[in-house]
Amino acid sequence: MRPFPLSLTLTAGLVALSLTATLAADEHWPAPVQALVDQGLEVHGEFAAPGGLSGYAASHRGREMAVYLTPDGEHALVGTLLDADGNDLSAAPLDEHVRSGQEAEVWQQLEESHWIQDGDSEAERVIYTFTDPNCPYCARFHDQSRPWVEDGEVQLRHIMVGILRSDSPAKAAALLGAEDPAAALQAHQDSDEGIEGSAQPREIEEQVYANNQLFEMLGLMATPTSYYRNDEGRLEKVEGAPSEERLEDMMGSPGP
Repeated sequence: MRPFPLSLTLTAGLVALSLTATLAADEHWPAPVQALVDQGLEVHGEFAAPGGLSGYAASHRGREMAVYLTPDGEHALVGTLLDADGNDLSAAPLDEHVRSGQEAEVWQQLEESHWIQDGDSEAERVIYTFTDPNCPYCARFHDQSRPWVEDGEVQLRHIMVGILRSDSPAKAAALLGAEDPAAALQAHQDSDEGIEGSAQPREIEEQVYANNQLFEMLGLMATPTSYYRNDEGRLEKVEGAPSEERLEDMMGSPGP
């Protein structure tokens, strides 16, 4: 795949990419926008833009960007549109069409991963957290969360991964494959030695592998990494064991 061509910066606040129409372009998008799509751009939605421009909310390899089609339909501008007061006119459409959709997709991937329920199934707040059995910071976060989990306010969903040590995958599989995974996880966290890795059915081992793949696909670097929806319903990510202030934000309230 060829990289996006670079072009000049417009004084009106647009980082511009001028593309002429191509006869081979798909009829679905105007030719200059289709030229970008052919290079790997994904268009998530259209929006109204000032100055006779047509706006397209798009992304490329996870990076969001706004595309503006000139009134003649012959050129596309890629970048941030500003008004006379310096206000960013691209942020709101990108948030509506790209970020919210990406957040929903990530949340669905988390829901469909392989996790251990820790807490009341009716808890108001759900937090997905990537947990490696050998991670001391995962154990710390587990301890930090106890007041909210035990009070029924928060449910943790531990997405078990095996990434830190050579025996991490086997330990993660042993926890997922336990007769009572939640009890096994609690016993593991309470014990100085923790669970021993053991051979599990192929299905369970593949679940750990799938969780590892999701961890990598999301570009994560450390455990625990946790995801939750804030009071506005937007997706939040917290890497590592949180500070006390951040912990209350995650849990949605001060300690019970």
